[in-house]
Amino acid sequence: MTITIKDLALVAGVSYSTVSKALNDSSLVKPETKDRIIKIAKEMGYEPNYAAQRLVSKESKVIGLIWPTLERVAPSVLVTKINEEISKSSYSMILSVNPLQTSLEMFKRFQVDGVIIFNEYLNDMPATSPLPCLTYGVKKDTPFPVIDVNYQGAMNDAVTYLYELGHRDIAFIGDLTTDDERQIEKAAGFKKAMKNFGIYQEDHILDTKGLGWYDGYMATVRLINSPYRPTAIISASYDISAGLIRALRQENYMIPNDISVLSYDNIPQMANMEIPLTSVGAPVEEIAQAMVQTLTRYIKDPDSVPAVQTLTPVITERSSCAAIGTPTEK
Repeated sequence: MTITIKDLALVAGVSYSTVSKALNDSSLVKPETKDRIIKIAKEMGYEPNYAAQRLVSKESKVIGLIWPTLERVAPSVLVTKINEEISKSSYSMILSVNPLQTSLEMFKRFQVDGVIIFNEYLNDMPATSPLPCLTYGVKKDTPFPVIDVNYQGAMNDAVTYLYELGHRDIAFIGDLTTDDERQIEKAAGFKKAMKNFGIYQEDHILDTKGLGWYDGYMATVRLINSPYRPTAIISASYDISAGLIRALRQENYMIPNDISVLSYDNIPQMANMEIPLTSVGAPVEEIAQAMVQTLTRYIKDPDSVPAVQTLTPVITERSSCAAIGTPTEK
């Protein structure tokens, strides 16, 4: 038997409108009454009629997320954090890894309230959309709001951090073969920061030719077998760093005694790597929060959010970096 608001009101001894307000977390209902109604609803197995709610509110309370891949660790972590933030906002999430247009058409049929689009799709972004959309990654001309995570700022912070530890031979390992704006921004930020300190050389940038663990591993093997001997390495991502660390350890490099390593992707998982890595970037929780809060405001009032929000990167120190000439405990 389907449990209705009428049934809940009868058991709770309150009006239908009080039950409706309580289930929608209205401040007009006393906390103790609200808690009692929610408890009764759970005990009776009440399930909201979303179709009926949409007819009244004109909202589905669902947000679509278009993401290119879940194979890499950092994007998967961000998806999880986005889902957590969406749940806090009384919305639900539908995830699609289909092509952009296919996903938008599907979300339109499902009548989602808004869509988050991963910035790898920026080159294919439509001029308009029937749905409120938000993008993430790099500030670029789009018809939708952008959460810019400030990759160049993060690379400047990374280079500055290592420079202040006395490092002058600093290498960057990342994917240079892609048209992905995120990777382009990271390499450009590294180059700019190194030039500002007057220590840039072309061979300081190594191309992984991919974003996976093996790509980072092979690029590091090539570095180890080359004449160039940096005292510190900045990696472009968590997955690349995992391969980098394995290659260094395989050749008996002690981190950070022999070489310091700093990685982009400010995610908690950096602490669980073979060597806990010092990392840089806007914290993943802040990225998720900014994306969800901005989109939910944009859904209700498109004029209430700026075209671009730029986040501030931070460095999370762990045990993978040391000052030149300062040995650490083994």
